[in-house]
Amino acid sequence: MDPPADVREQLAAWARAATREMSRRSVAPPRVLDVELLHVTLCFLGSRPVEEIEQIARRLLTCSGPVGELSVGAPLWLPPRRPRALAVELHDGGGRLATLQRGLAAAIEVDGEPAGAEGGPAAPAGHRRFRPHITLARMRSDSRPRERTLPPTPALSFVPNEMVLYRSWLSPEGASYEALAACPIG
Repeated sequence: MDPPADVREQLAAWARAATREMSRRSVAPPRVLDVELLHVTLCFLGSRPVEEIEQIARRLLTCSGPVGELSVGAPLWLPPRRPRALAVELHDGGGRLATLQRGLAAAIEVDGEPAGAEGGPAAPAGHRRFRPHITLARMRSDSRPRERTLPPTPALSFVPNEMVLYRSWLSPEGASYEALAACPIG
């Protein structure tokens, strides 16, 4: 799901300021992602055959449901033990985003297993929970943040209006995304 442009702009500005402060403390700062790349991942499908795209897009349409307002929470280093990304958590007051994610994961299967929120097949029940967030910056592969304290995030909220099926293209400069299908939410 894509947050509105104004929310993405404000989050990117926050990330640039936070990483600038890191570089002043002689810590290798993360690379802030381009504004248009900021999104909420509901299910990461990994490498899939091109022939499956149409079927996955049809399944996306079966999962539509109202989500309601999401609010930006605290900054996060992900994964927590060996951070490689700077993100902000999202608060889903009514739990409807988590419900939508579970329905989507069940509808879009990876090798007969529901799709996981963070990559590949879903983890066994109770092992990995859906953690809604927006990734804002990525660390270089050979570095980790020394200072994990970050300034407070801006008080932002939004109501998502569609889910998007993206194809990612990886390059040394980072990922780019191509929208393949979209489905209104609600």
